[in-house]
Parts: sequence; structure tokens; C-alpha cells
Amino acid sequence: MSLDDAGAKAAVLIEALPWLQRFQGALVVIKYGGHAMTDPGLRASFAADVVFLKLAGLRPVVVHGGGPQINSMLDRLGIASEFRAGLRVTTPEAMEVVRMVLTGQVGRELVGLVNSYGPYAVGLSGEDAGLFSGRRVTVQADGVAVDIGLVGEITATDPSPVTHLLSADRIPVVSSVAPEVDEAGASTGLVLNVNADTAAAALAVALRAAKLVILTDVVGLLESWPDPSSLISEIDDVRLAALMPQLDGGMIPKMAACLTALRGGVGQAHVIDGRRPHSLLLEVFTDAGIGTQVVPAQSGPGS
Repeated sequence: MSLDDAGAKAAVLIEALPWLQRFQGALVVIKYGGHAMTDPGLRASFAADVVFLKLAGLRPVVVHGGGPQINSMLDRLGIASEFRAGLRVTTPEAMEVVRMVLTGQVGRELVGLVNSYGPYAVGLSGEDAGLFSGRRVTVQADGVAVDIGLVGEITATDPSPVTHLLSADRIPVVSSVAPEVDEAGASTGLVLNVNADTAAAALAVALRAAKLVILTDVVGLLESWPDPSSLISEIDDVRLAALMPQLDGGMIPKMAACLTALRGGVGQAHVIDGRRPHSLLLEVFTDAGIGTQVVPAQSGPGS
């Protein structure tokens, strides 16, 4: 390595210094999904980023989904995939596959990648030790409520399984399923498929996280879809709430998760492009940042 190259690397490290000071000890919930889950190179770089965050003094917690992997396994097993209003209709048969893929495949793979750097990661399911509880949701199709099976939303979160792992200096890796409870809060014995953005936001609120970071497959929130030059780099929660009716597709649950997090006391929320290697580090440790940052309205731009 030349002295010029070494100097450039030193300059990058110095640029990270104020962010290292600011976020020393901070708890960061990261939603892992999109292309970063299916590209081997991006999977490896994401695992390295998470380990870097830990060794730099932050406390990362990862929540993951696994839509592409679930689709692939359902196809292999000859189980039809049906979607209503963008959500997977989850039959009991499909739910068995969801649990198997999320907890037994996606979660285990990520734990293995992180642990290639040392004994850091421990996998959890939303079913473990009462971490999540959920209730079923319905969707509207042509003005009519439609049953989509074992699909739910988080109604209660007990963060103690995660905080115990953090206290043991581990990186929790959480799969987004939840035991179903009835109106009285009693278990029905069934398990629900939960959107990972929603689960990550609920956990970030329960943990009082400093940041929620959501990896996605676009550059961030665009004011004029699909024009990438219309990227909104920073927005407050009041303006975002006003924009929500104009959004469509997969951006709705991501931005709704950001709103939930901010209004639940999380300091900042970010939607970043997981297709870019080391996007997580670029967001946390550089002056420029990437994607869209959501801040509380009272903090104002630049906070």
C-alpha cells in the first residue's frame, strides 16, 4: 500500500470519529431484507458491517424477513403463493414453510456469516420467550375486508430476550413471526407471519433504540417516483405522515415503520439502499449518509 492510499484510509477513519463518539453505546435496530438477502456478496458485506458496528461500540440488533426465500421454498414444495393487497395469503400449510425458512434458513445463515468473525450472533424467533405477540389482520380489496390467513401485526413486545443477549455482549438476530393471541391476550396456539419492517419498528420502540435502519431495494424515499433525482434525503415525521397517502407498493410498510418508530420514541429512522455494499456503514459513519433519514418534527432539519 502506498503512503497516499494509507493516508486516504486514515482520512476516512478520521471522518468517522465524530459519529463514533456520538453513537458510542447506542442501540441500533436494523431491518435486513431485499436484495441484500439474496446476493452472496451483499450478504457477506452486511454481516461484516454488523460486526463492525459492534466492535466500534454500538449495539446492533437485526430483524429479518425472507420473502424471496419463502417464495422459492413454496415453489419447490408445489404450494401456490397468493397475494392480496400486497400481502401473502398465509395458509397453515404455508405458515409451516414460513417458520422453517425464516428461523431455520435465513436466520441461521446470517448468524453463521456474523459468527465467521467471532462468537457474536445468536438467533431468535419472535416466538421465543414471549418476544412478540400478534393479532390477525385483514386487508381491503375493492372496499371489502378480505381474510389473508395467518398474517398478523405486533400487539405486544417483551424485549427482555433481546436485552439479555445484549447484556451478554451478543448480536441478536430476530425472525419476524409472532404467536397469535386472542382479545384477552391468551395464546391461540397458532403463529403469525408478520411484516419484518413492522416487527423491526415494534422492537426498536420497545428497546428505546437510538436508530432504526431499514434496508431496501431503492435509493430511498422519492418525491416523484421513479425519478432517482427526487430523493428526499431528510424528512420529518409530520411531513412524512402527509405524504403517506401518495405512496404505494413496498415503500408503504417501510415508511409506516419509520413513523411508528419516531412516534414511539426512537431517535432517528433511515431507509437505505441495501444494494450498495456497506450501505449500513456509509449511513452511520460518514458525513454524507445515504438514503432517507426521518427525524422528529420538533428536532428540525439537520438534527
